Amino acid sequence: MGWRYVLTHGSVIRAVVDYVWKALDGSGSVVVADAPQTDSSFDAICRLLGLCGLAEFYQQRGLDFSLLDLRRDEWENRGGVIVARRELAGDPRGYCRFDLAQASEFFGHCGAGRYYGADYDCDELNGHHTGGRHEYLVSKTIVDADVMFSIPKLKTHKKAGITGALKNLVGINGDKNWLPHHTEGTPADGGDERPDCRKSERNLVMGARRTLLRTPLIGNFLHRHARKAALRVFGSTEDVIRSGNWFGNDTVWRMCLDLNKILLYGDPSGTFREDVPENRKRHIVLVDGIIAGEGSGPMNPDPVYSGAVAFGTNAASVDAACAVLIGFDPEKIPIVRQAFRCKHFPLTDWDWKDVKLVSNKPEWNGLLTDIPFKDTFHFEPHFGWKSHIERLEGK
Repeated sequence: MGWRYVLTHGSVIRAVVDYVWKALDGSGSVVVADAPQTDSSFDAICRLLGLCGLAEFYQQRGLDFSLLDLRRDEWENRGGVIVARRELAGDPRGYCRFDLAQASEFFGHCGAGRYYGADYDCDELNGHHTGGRHEYLVSKTIVDADVMFSIPKLKTHKKAGITGALKNLVGINGDKNWLPHHTEGTPADGGDERPDCRKSERNLVMGARRTLLRTPLIGNFLHRHARKAALRVFGSTEDVIRSGNWFGNDTVWRMCLDLNKILLYGDPSGTFREDVPENRKRHIVLVDGIIAGEGSGPMNPDPVYSGAVAFGTNAASVDAACAVLIGFDPEKIPIVRQAFRCKHFPLTDWDWKDVKLVSNKPEWNGLLTDIPFKDTFHFEPHFGWKSHIERLEGK
């Protein structure tokens, strides 16, 4: 049952595809695509959500419909350690390399050279984000598409506060080790890995990483045992803040907003259109919050049977609305707040406080700032964000 508040339900995807099929009016194609977590099985996800049956249903009725795993490789994870990697077919159209350079939200950020991504090899990641270069590898199928339809699950998130349409675009990339997740170090030295320094744990992690990179076979064995010992001594990630899993993460929101810029303005040639509103790609959003997730999201949340869905034509506005409806303050969530403040390749032309909600629930009609706190859900944030992003009662 746990997957029902982690993954967007197949019935929601089916409803969206039905309307897209109707809008196509006999032309065009539909691609349901994602780049899930590297140690996930795309095939297993498709079977679980009933997407294989959906593909057969639509194809038998003449719709050009396909399922596509956008990743270039898949990892096997044992005890939190990568023990095997398998090359995947990836996007049959290939990938586009984009360099946002000074238009990146990372431009001027103090973390250059210390970014940490999805893999132990930080040199590769930092090679894509250095010297004024901020590169991303994005699916060409996504870039070529006329319309993007995001269908995220509504959940709390350990690194971003919430996960909605903006965070969902991590799924358009082809290589997760081009994506900065946090900056190594503490705020005292310009990092956001954790709020305070724990030298002994840090030294153990760095030693295990060096061994793993130099001697993978022996390193995997040693890393697994070192990790078990470290968990006993330093505590589980479910209980202790580490790896950027807290409100002080100043990295992951920048990466997510960069991907949103690329989606809206990127061309298949790897260049960008002029950053004016009429040049933006259509990005439509339907958020599945029917059974949402609170607490230790995104992978281990507790269910919230909210029965809600949110729809809109601007990702930032939809996420701001979702934040308010689950009892969070958009101004306190960097990925939402900063989405309305991008100077280069802007994602909106308004502020989140100007967003107006239309709902079948009378209390939810009007400006987001006017929706009473008492009439919203009160989700439990991830423990690293608790007492930092909730709306104040009466506001």
